[in-house]
Amino acid sequence: MERVYTTPLLDKLGVHPGSRVALIGQTVTERWFRELLSERTASIIAGAPTERCDLVFLAADTHDELASLATLARAIEPAGAIWVVSRKGKAATLRDVEVIAAAKAAGLVDNKVVSFSDTHTALRLVIPRSMRPTSGG
Repeated sequence: MERVYTTPLLDKLGVHPGSRVALIGQTVTERWFRELLSERTASIIAGAPTERCDLVFLAADTHDELASLATLARAIEPAGAIWVVSRKGKAATLRDVEVIAAAKAAGLVDNKVVSFSDTHTALRLVIPRSMRPTSGG
């Protein structure tokens, strides 16, 4: 029997009420995703964030689009994440190992993958726990 997943997409992606979210690239700025996000948070930035945010969704189908990972890593909260959204299956132009290598070069690690849509997958990149600042208290 095939397992049926019923967890809503925003729950899988860790979008909480009030999350500060940045959307970079065509795939993640499509109307359906922006509308879905707006049901949960009003803090949605189109383009690279100018202040720290909780989540960045980066549409990437080329190595050039991954080049901003190091800069984006400095723009997320210590416990935040960058979701790299790319084509999946035979239409994929980036392999997960290529995204993981770019993440590692930017000081990030991957720790989750989610089916973003019928045509796209999302890989979550985070700052390693050992590299996150500790609170002063």
